[in-house]
Amino acid sequence: MAAKTNKNEGLMTTAELKALSVEELRAKLAEQQQAVFTMRMQHATAQLENTAGLKAAKRQVARIMTVLNEKG
Repeated sequence: MAAKTNKNEGLMTTAELKALSVEELRAKLAEQQQAVFTMRMQHATAQLENTAGLKAAKRQVARIMTVLNEKG
């Protein structure tokens, strides 16, 4: 029997993001944008198994950008 994976695996909550510095947020943003790009390429070539992960990754990018905008 396969182990269940947490659907929010690797994703940070908004409270956790707000605790980070601007530089850390920018690094997380670049990392997450790269992950979204990789997932998009996998989805286009029918190699992406967890398509819901793409939506979650996009939302994480939006969360990070929102926190960055709030911080100024």
